[in-house]
Amino acid sequence: MSVPLLKWPSPAPDQELVAELDGLARRLDGQQLWWASGYLAGRAAAAGGAAEASGAAASVTAPAVRWTVFFATETGNCRGIAGELVTALGEAGIDARAQDLADFRPALLKQESHAVFVVATHGIGEPPDGTAGFFDWLNGERAPRLDGLRYAVLALGDSSYDDFCETGRQLDSRLEALGALPLEPRVECDVDFEARSEGWIQSMLARARAERSERAGRTDPATGPHLVPVASRAHSRKNPFLAPVLEIQPITGQGSSKDVRHVVLSLEGSGLRYEPGDALGVWPTNPPQLVQRFLTLLDLDADAEVTLDDEVMPLGQALAHRLELTLLGRSLLEDYARRFTVEPLLALLEPGNRTALNEYLGARQVIDLLHDHPVAPSAQQLADTLKRVTPRLYSIASSLAANPDEVHLTVGVVSYRAFGRPHLGAASTYLAEPGDAVPVYVAPNPRFRLPAEDDAPVIMIGAGTGVAPYRAFLEEREARGARGDHWLFFGDRNFATDFLYQTEWARYRKSRLLTRHDVAFSRDQQNKVYVQDRLRERGAELFRWLERGAHLYVCGDAAHMAPDVHQALLEVVEQGLGAGRPQAEAYLEELKQSQRYQRDVY
Repeated sequence: MSVPLLKWPSPAPDQELVAELDGLARRLDGQQLWWASGYLAGRAAAAGGAAEASGAAASVTAPAVRWTVFFATETGNCRGIAGELVTALGEAGIDARAQDLADFRPALLKQESHAVFVVATHGIGEPPDGTAGFFDWLNGERAPRLDGLRYAVLALGDSSYDDFCETGRQLDSRLEALGALPLEPRVECDVDFEARSEGWIQSMLARARAERSERAGRTDPATGPHLVPVASRAHSRKNPFLAPVLEIQPITGQGSSKDVRHVVLSLEGSGLRYEPGDALGVWPTNPPQLVQRFLTLLDLDADAEVTLDDEVMPLGQALAHRLELTLLGRSLLEDYARRFTVEPLLALLEPGNRTALNEYLGARQVIDLLHDHPVAPSAQQLADTLKRVTPRLYSIASSLAANPDEVHLTVGVVSYRAFGRPHLGAASTYLAEPGDAVPVYVAPNPRFRLPAEDDAPVIMIGAGTGVAPYRAFLEEREARGARGDHWLFFGDRNFATDFLYQTEWARYRKSRLLTRHDVAFSRDQQNKVYVQDRLRERGAELFRWLERGAHLYVCGDAAHMAPDVHQALLEVVEQGLGAGRPQAEAYLEELKQSQRYQRDVY
């Protein structure tokens, strides 16, 4: 990604002013820089002034209009897209800002003239954590008419889930029902969202320029200060850092049904910073054995040339680095069915077969689709049908304060047999034996943060590799000399083989940093026991911790663990309050709104 720099008109400002601006820029985080870029460009455009031969900006006589780019995000993708759009608008001299819906007062929406929404659907058709208040308000009776609002919606989702892009669809429908006028039709993106989101950004930018030209009464869009892109050293999703591998250590015992690795990467010289709770994005290389299975099954030559995004490359290279070979979503199945006229799949896509479709997608990878419904595509047809590979996000298991220039991951290696053939995870298999370096970037997760107060109690609930961020939490709190109490609930299959980071938890218990530690090993007894069972057993004490201000964290899978834990928490609160379900739901919702109940679920 390039960083815009101002090409100053003559006479240029003195070096002291330049140094002052540079010092200010270095103190701003990513979102603040996006806002500042749009704000300064908008101020420059609004200031006007005749264009000079030196190349100064042309005057803008039209009244300034601010574009607000709202985002609702769980993994940070929507925040990144919003930032790109705000930067593009700012470079064009258009006043724009990025705004997290989780921090926005809904009643102020009526004051906006141009609102662009980049929203993700999380879990089972739900808005991202922290944004429920906005959506409840918008869908409720208090929402006003929005006849003066122009809006657009970019919806992100995962087509392997039933309610694909449901948050964006409901938002679009509700805004239109309240009288708002769409700037463009809603755009929906699957997990490989880059191509569609980039096209949408250009469409929004063209719309903003056209509107400004109309207001100014001329056909050529006015521009702000001349912005010259220069190469940026900042590493990001589009410009990952090649992180050298320092250590890969198995942390499950011999005989375990799982293979979990502790992976240590170097960030030295990258400039990358992270906070406990953030994730690391990893661009995987597909397993070589899986690439070969695709080539053998389809009788294709690895050296056959294909074109991807206007780039010509061998098919083998595309399969290894550019195409998704494991995750099977509805959009891929639908493209495959229609491109090759696969009648059983076309029937499966009929509205009445939704349950059967979801069962098929939930149990299979791409290789199963090729086995179940064989076709004979050319190399280019295969490349055109498969989706682009996407980075995988891993909760960071370390604190920079405790491990300068390093980042640690807890990686569960996906490897199993189903339908008579082996199945592998793309990123986890890659991270088990990645070679010398791994392409990575930091994905901030501001909705999963330790409390600012070091004396605040902390309750951490995780299962399996979901314990990773809590290792980072305790490292950070130890480094800061935090005095608050810490309570860890951890669950896995077997005590003897799956007690991840057992010696570290024991050390924290000995030092009294970890005040309480409850575990649940589901397969060590006839009746399975999970973390939610431990929550119920410790309900009275758990509620006392919440009442004295504890911050509550949940990390695990969105389909089973997180809903089961939430249900247990509702029961704990019901008993603690001596009240019914509505009061317990309100209690937990208040904790969410005050950022004392945070979840990192996937």
